[in-house]
Amino acid sequence: MKKILFILCMLFTASFVAQAQKYAVIDTKYILDKMPEYKLAQLRLDELAIEWQRELDNQQAELDKMYRDFDAEQIMLSNELKKKREDQLFAKEKQFRDLQRKRFGFEGDLFKKRQEFVKPVQDKVYNAVQKLAIQRGYDFILDKSEGITIIFADPKLEKSEDVLRELGIK
Repeated sequence: MKKILFILCMLFTASFVAQAQKYAVIDTKYILDKMPEYKLAQLRLDELAIEWQRELDNQQAELDKMYRDFDAEQIMLSNELKKKREDQLFAKEKQFRDLQRKRFGFEGDLFKKRQEFVKPVQDKVYNAVQKLAIQRGYDFILDKSEGITIIFADPKLEKSEDVLRELGIK
């Protein structure tokens, strides 16, 4: 009998605690897409990426030409000249890979520029979400845009528009 009473008390307490929590759901991708400064940051990033990709494409074309020339001439080259040209090709290929890694690799230039351009906008959204949570007494706010899978969320819980209003975006 004591076990049943204990279990009922625990269930009652758990249901009371669960009801006391307030939460909301937002979509940061939707919010960011509505922000002009985010669109500008994305545009600047895209322009840089295109410029850097063009630079890599030019180096790749130059490397390909060096390989074609070497293939055509290797029969006529002495072993010493052949070795020298192979070393040049290896150095050029290494230079290409290093530039590729520097521009687009993990923590490369594109990553750093994304941090520089996009992070201030994301911080602005985070601060607005935090302010909204404090004002309305939310215990936690879920983001349904990426990463977390939410199968269903009651539309009444969707607060993305409130965050946009907090940011002054209509």
